[in-house]
Amino acid sequence: MTVESTAAARKPRRASKRTSAAKKPQSLEPQLVQLLTPEGERVEHPDYSIDLSAEELRALYRDMVLTRRFDAEATALQRQGELGLWASLLGQEAAQIGSGRALRDDDYVFPTYREHGVAWCRGVDPTNLLGMFRGVNHGGWDPTTNNFHLYTIVIGSQTLHATGYAMGVAKDGADSAVIAYFGDGASSQGDVAESFTFSAVYNAPVVFFCQNNQWAISEPTERQTRVPLYQRAQGYGFPGVRVDGNDVLACLAVTRSALERARRGEGPTLVEAFTYRMGAHTTSDDPTKYRADDERAAWEAKDPILRLRTYLEKSGHADEAFFTELETESEALGKRVREVVRAMPDPEPMSLFEHGYADGNSLVDEERAQFAAYQASFADSAEEGK
Repeated sequence: MTVESTAAARKPRRASKRTSAAKKPQSLEPQLVQLLTPEGERVEHPDYSIDLSAEELRALYRDMVLTRRFDAEATALQRQGELGLWASLLGQEAAQIGSGRALRDDDYVFPTYREHGVAWCRGVDPTNLLGMFRGVNHGGWDPTTNNFHLYTIVIGSQTLHATGYAMGVAKDGADSAVIAYFGDGASSQGDVAESFTFSAVYNAPVVFFCQNNQWAISEPTERQTRVPLYQRAQGYGFPGVRVDGNDVLACLAVTRSALERARRGEGPTLVEAFTYRMGAHTTSDDPTKYRADDERAAWEAKDPILRLRTYLEKSGHADEAFFTELETESEALGKRVREVVRAMPDPEPMSLFEHGYADGNSLVDEERAQFAAYQASFADSAEEGK
């Protein structure tokens, strides 16, 4: 017996158990749905097929490119002091565009604060997303106009809203579906667990779409769960599926299937889009403090936009004129976003106290009076200085 094996044999039994417990069972290895490889090769899947025209493929590519351009412009505006904060979707375009284009007009969406691509698919003007981040409004759009709820900052709470809404849809007898977006970090919240329970018990027509970008700010997924996230659905009694989140075709096919299942009255589905957050959690975050550069480099090779462009070029579904025209449109979008954001008027300071209570509130009235006096003090100081 070697020195190393003797030392191993003398290890306390409890330590050995901890070591074996940390290993993931082989039976829990994720099954990934993929229709377009990182190299831009089209592949088939036995359970999920999709047949898109060249025009539809170009439209998906256009969606992703323009969404990324808008996102980059918003990040730049924050760095220039025009926005207070921004949560980038860089790297997650396929998950959002694919799932967003699977929706019908009468479906309802409950987003987090990063679903800029889904908002694009729902027809929400990109500039309307920026008012809240600039601090000039409380959302920027009417949720009933596009069936796209306001951004939710509280982590995971939107899954409860989606479940309740879906239960109402079922009671109304409608055949529409509801989709709730959340991240891998939010999957650790009790709100999400409660949503899974209620949706399963009441057979709610809801799709839970988890964008697993592998980092809940600085916490990696392996510190949040012992099994792949999609397998959690088994414990609640409904199906879960993991899809390549950088494959727009697979995300479209899987989400479309889950939504159709919900509309047929077969209950919820958990979709885990396995992707990667290429940038910071928000512009207040520095991912270089907790992530290795080679990790990002490996995922850059799986870029969702690059792989679809490669496929379009190989298959002859798009020519250089298409890409050139799209580049021009992209720059025009960036220019419009800059101009609109910088022209946004500041809200009236006293409007801060409006629309909190339908019938007023004594404490809010007191705070309003105090703030009014505070504001007036600046005018008095200006007068004295003349």
